[in-house]
Amino acid sequence: MPSKSIDNARLDRIVADARRAAEQRELGYRERALKMYPWVCGRCAREFTRANLQELTVHHRNHNHDDNPSDGSNWELLCVYCHDNEHARHIDHVRGGVLAVEDAPPATGNPFADLKAMLERGGKR
Repeated sequence: MPSKSIDNARLDRIVADARRAAEQRELGYRERALKMYPWVCGRCAREFTRANLQELTVHHRNHNHDDNPSDGSNWELLCVYCHDNEHARHIDHVRGGVLAVEDAPPATGNPFADLKAMLERGGKR
């Protein structure tokens, strides 16, 4: 029976190899996307320069990081904030939540419903 330290060392090597491979794939499509598209966030239109380019990410439109067609049709450049928002929206959608603000049910509460009466009372309830 192999010792636990050998199993852990093997597992550590497998994880490290997988991380290196993922980093290499990411570098490949990131570099291609940065050459292909203008350095502008596809959502908020923030512009990037070499000084802040690390804040611009490549988003996979179909959420499959292994789908990297050479024409870039599965990519869009998003700033880190819009990228996080896009993934949060996707998670909400997968879990059955609301996909977009436009799809959200209308708000039913009205915080100003009794404003006039409150002002007349001097803000006292």
